[in-house]
Amino acid sequence: MDEEEQQQDLVAGRLPAIEVLKSERDINKVFIQEGLSGSKMNEIQQLSKKRNVQISYVPKTKLDRLVEGVVHQGVVIAAAAFQYATIDDLFAAAAAKNEDPFFIILDGVEDPHNLGSIMRTADASGAHGIIIPKRRAVGLTATVAKASTGAIEHVPVARVTNLTHTINELKERGIWFYGTDMEGQDYRKWETTIPLALVIGNEGKGITRLVKEQMDGMLTIPMTGHVQSLNASVAASLLMYEVFRGRHKI
Repeated sequence: MDEEEQQQDLVAGRLPAIEVLKSERDINKVFIQEGLSGSKMNEIQQLSKKRNVQISYVPKTKLDRLVEGVVHQGVVIAAAAFQYATIDDLFAAAAAKNEDPFFIILDGVEDPHNLGSIMRTADASGAHGIIIPKRRAVGLTATVAKASTGAIEHVPVARVTNLTHTINELKERGIWFYGTDMEGQDYRKWETTIPLALVIGNEGKGITRLVKEQMDGMLTIPMTGHVQSLNASVAASLLMYEVFRGRHKI
């Protein structure tokens, strides 16, 4: 196990803590800052006792050392490492809802806050899972978990060695691929009721050339402002909700 993966078993923050305590993930210990109270902290303590998980009341400095810079709000959970899903798990999630697959593919997203935000919207908009590459991209870390405010427990994430190979495999399984580009079609005219994957590129470089060549279509978000680009998570959110709107006839 590499160093990054070893750091993936700490969950910080009150809402993420509640979600992981409600999940089926194995939990080793709950660390709570001494002297804190409130409804969320009471809920965390009750859930911990219900699951027979040990609670340690510790100084704030102990929590600060555990997660090094992540805002913990007085609670850190030592849990089993975040489990990556398989591609088949994503298809199973769609089948369980009797829906056409809707996947999010992140081509080199590096900011953990962007990934966490995308996970939140993916959960809210009904996406069946996220696919990320193993190299040159953020994985499932404590910072991502905190930014996702618990969505990390509900959105399956598959990590693959080669995105282009994975896209080819998914095309053989009937998935259509759409990326973002300034010269693409207006996203409001997008056909979203088919099995599809939305591809979001790197924060600075966008979608890589090899991945872009595999797209079935490119989408653009019309803008009138002076800055003709959007943050990766903001663009992803707009497009995910367009899929939600189209599929639910809103």
